[in-house]
Amino acid sequence: MMTFSKKICGALLCSAVLVLAGCTAVADLAGYDTRTVNESAKKSYSQVVSQASSQQVLDTRSDTARRVHQVFNRMTPHANAANQTGVPFEWQMSVIRSDELNAWAMPGGKMAVYTGLVEKLKLSDDEIAAIVGHEMTHALQEHSKNAIGQQILTQVAAGYTAQAVAAKTGWNTNSVGLMKDLLTDYGIGKPFSRYQEDLADIGGVRLMAQAGYNPEAAITVWQKMNAANNNNNALVTLLSTHPSNNARIESIRQMLPEVMPIYEQNKIRTTTNKRKK
Repeated sequence: MMTFSKKICGALLCSAVLVLAGCTAVADLAGYDTRTVNESAKKSYSQVVSQASSQQVLDTRSDTARRVHQVFNRMTPHANAANQTGVPFEWQMSVIRSDELNAWAMPGGKMAVYTGLVEKLKLSDDEIAAIVGHEMTHALQEHSKNAIGQQILTQVAAGYTAQAVAAKTGWNTNSVGLMKDLLTDYGIGKPFSRYQEDLADIGGVRLMAQAGYNPEAAITVWQKMNAANNNNNALVTLLSTHPSNNARIESIRQMLPEVMPIYEQNKIRTTTNKRKK
């Protein structure tokens, strides 16, 4: 029988190994591989869309909905090309009629944009592309699966011993039971880290440039967000999981020399294709 000290050592060793493996790898070990997570998200998304439809807030006919879908459809091939997860995404966009300034993406490319974000901020198509690209990148980078791994590691650090690491490379169902609720609110109720938000901004700017949308619009989006909800106060920035709006603007500005040539090249192609039609 293990002594108490040996149990602690085992738990610490297990935790150290899992931290080194990375949060997404931990999720894989626990049975939440990309395909499984994407399928679970697909079911949750279907419920969200069904509920929105029953409440008559699923917008399929307005000019706002048309513009969002048009941008989304133009960007999807580039998101598919950027997918390095090894699992094809079934991209889907829903426009939800709400005054909330919000957009989100679930694993596997299930997305939503709220009309308030577009209409209250008076977003141009290029600015819509900045929002869509940002959320696409969250999905492509598997930030929700990363969050699952973080939750598991938290449980391990809180006291699970090496004996709890069994079955699927060491995890029994009890040690990941807390995940069942997480699978219903990917990217909606739980904020991503500042680092993940930075990655989403950078990846989103690249995607919009590849689709022929002006990356400079990503800056004006956050300038408009500043006017609507300034979060640049030092204390707010310190406590927030998200970068400040000004920090986002500066980060995107530094990306422009790299992505503007991509935009210029694809802008010409997009314009040529429109003329042919």
